[in-house]
Amino acid sequence: MSKTSQKQSTDVETHQETDPVGERARGAAPDEGDLDEAGSQLSTAPVETVVPGSFGGVRAPGAAGWLAWAWRETVGWTRWFWRQLTSMRVALILLFLLSLGAIPGSLIPQTGSDELKVQDFKAAHTTLGPIYEKLGLFNVYSSVWFSAIYILLFVSLIGCIVPRTWQFVGQLRGRPPGAPRRLTRLPAYATWRTEAEPEQVRAAALALLKKRRFRAHTAGDAVAAEKGFLREAGNLVFHIALIVMLIAFATGQLFKSEGGKLILEGDGFSNTLTQYDDFKSGSLFNSDDLAPFSFQLDDFVGTFERTGPNKGTARTFRADVTYSEGADGKEKKTSIEVNKPLEIDGSKVYLIGHGYAPVVTVRDGRGKVVFQQAVPLLPIDANITSTGAIKVLDGYADKNGKKEQLGFNAFFVPTFAGAGHGEMLSQFPELDFPVLALSAYHGSLGVDSGIPQNVYQLDTSKMKEFKDADGELLKKRLLPGETMKLPDGAGSITFEKDVKQWATFQISQQPGDGWALGGAIAAIAGLAGSLFIQRRRVWVRATTGNDGITVVEMAGLGRSESAKLPEELGDLAAVLYDKTPPAPDTGEPTPDPQAVPAEGAEKQ
Repeated sequence: MSKTSQKQSTDVETHQETDPVGERARGAAPDEGDLDEAGSQLSTAPVETVVPGSFGGVRAPGAAGWLAWAWRETVGWTRWFWRQLTSMRVALILLFLLSLGAIPGSLIPQTGSDELKVQDFKAAHTTLGPIYEKLGLFNVYSSVWFSAIYILLFVSLIGCIVPRTWQFVGQLRGRPPGAPRRLTRLPAYATWRTEAEPEQVRAAALALLKKRRFRAHTAGDAVAAEKGFLREAGNLVFHIALIVMLIAFATGQLFKSEGGKLILEGDGFSNTLTQYDDFKSGSLFNSDDLAPFSFQLDDFVGTFERTGPNKGTARTFRADVTYSEGADGKEKKTSIEVNKPLEIDGSKVYLIGHGYAPVVTVRDGRGKVVFQQAVPLLPIDANITSTGAIKVLDGYADKNGKKEQLGFNAFFVPTFAGAGHGEMLSQFPELDFPVLALSAYHGSLGVDSGIPQNVYQLDTSKMKEFKDADGELLKKRLLPGETMKLPDGAGSITFEKDVKQWATFQISQQPGDGWALGGAIAAIAGLAGSLFIQRRRVWVRATTGNDGITVVEMAGLGRSESAKLPEELGDLAAVLYDKTPPAPDTGEPTPDPQAVPAEGAEKQ
């Protein structure tokens, strides 16, 4: 045989046969049983087993026979259920159910996150509300059925991974199996003749395969090599990462804490439970777990687009703060922006909102100042049109000395369009033309009843309206510096020229976030490895034919059919062909070294 530039296509035959595993399933010849060993342990996936009619077998007579049979039945069915639970199919089903069960938690208000929305939903849906309550749809993530799916998935993954990990470790410590007797039956095959001695061919093949990072050794008259262990390693990493993510999710739900706080410019916050405006936590959270820190809002900087299609969109949205860690920590200055939280000792402080707090002064009938402070009002649109309530709880008395409480419904716009230009709605988020509209009440605010109240809403059920000259509710629009007089010498309220800004912060402590992120990254890396890396084995057999010429056979077997396996085998064969001098072409057929006709084998 002469060596040509197209030796791989003419001198070295490489072809792809049928799947030997599939042939065995259809009934392979008895002399090909050695393919079982060649294809064994290409995966650590458990073998599916059918359920027999009875695990207990034949039942012996008498009570002892019945007890023995019942014991065998119980053990057998227990093992079968355990195998089903720890199978990959059941794990995928449980993972799907977990994802499906999380949908109501996203669409239906949850008690742990917003109790008021839950109450509003129940009031608006009198039929669905009780049904959702019984099904636990208002607290999905702590419900019995969601916890059961979660725990079963956890057990399934662990029961699946542990035995596969030990099996994989055993494979790493073992060696590739010896070559099958008939290499022509493998999916990828190549053969040629050479003048080199069989020992030289095997030595060259061993060196080549090790250079290509195969695990290789000589077994009898052939070299056995294996590659692609990272596929199974990636599969195990993926499932271990899922367990890490489940643990991180459970830890986060059990030990988390999250609260909100509205802070005026110049005011501060200390991370204690009583400082929060609203607070929710996991079932195993302890208030002692709160990280000790404090911060003060020095200034809020907000600028907005004034022209173009994005008019009113924020350009700068920043809170400048001074913070300190611990009880006696050194003060440090920093800025908190959207998606750029302040991280302190495992807690994150997010900037989530902004608004205005007009400074008002309330005087009684004798001119005494009974209330003077900035009152935060809540925005209701993108241009920070704001509403709220001003409540004077103590210190007020009318001209006759009678003690009462005052309440004012407040409506504020930072940029007023002017009287006669539509409704009183803000035209721009910045303080270009601020106007404060007030309506006045007196009586009891109901704060002494023990029932919680919304500080931004005024309960007028036990209050009376202040009347104007026409007998209507007293209300007035005020510019900065203007005053609204209360009738009958009852006092006054002044909108001062100072308007402060406030910012709302969310302080979160999620102990499992880092582990969840690490698990997600590891899961993606492991999944990529299990999808794109192929586990395969290669054998190179060199024997002396009946004519005294060395016959070289190469064959490959992968876990699944792949076009890359024949390509890789062809490349290896071409390199090995260059290292072994070809035998002269006599024009006679090449005798099979095993003296067994092989369908599809090369005729030379």
